[in-house]
Amino acid sequence: MGHGWNHKRVYRVYSQLRLNSRRRHRKRLPAQVKQALFQPERISQEWSIDFMSDSFWDGRRLRLLIIVDAYNREILTIDADLSIPALRLIRVLEYLKEFRGLPEIIRINNGPEFIPNKLECWCRENKVCLVFIQPGKPMQNAYVERCNGSIRRELLKAYVFRTLTEVREKAEE
Repeated sequence: MGHGWNHKRVYRVYSQLRLNSRRRHRKRLPAQVKQALFQPERISQEWSIDFMSDSFWDGRRLRLLIIVDAYNREILTIDADLSIPALRLIRVLEYLKEFRGLPEIIRINNGPEFIPNKLECWCRENKVCLVFIQPGKPMQNAYVERCNGSIRRELLKAYVFRTLTEVREKAEE
């Protein structure tokens, strides 16, 4: 009347099929307050600034500074160099000030280029509001991030660069 198997054999087959492994439960994350993306109502109301990194064919690092007008998604400048410190960023903003005027808001991420106090002082002197995005939330700087994807696809991945001059010429095109 008995069966040809016992509880030990059932457990062995059960384990071989990996049915004894624990189910992983999803971690419950705290509720996040979603911020709507600010949509400017006119030209030069808000500019978005970001940096990109790439490398030359010989492995040297390259940095690109990208400034985008958030209203019409116009690329105001693409500046390429081996390193772009805060003073260089201020010099580019001064150049744009001559031709375009300054925006009311500059939206930036929390990158190391923006940490120095010099940019904050420059913004205070020129009455520009400096807005940092929340850490880990690149969608709050979506206009320039979208532009970065296009630049990476159409410029950086499409060409092999040997010199800084080549990068600047292709970026200008």
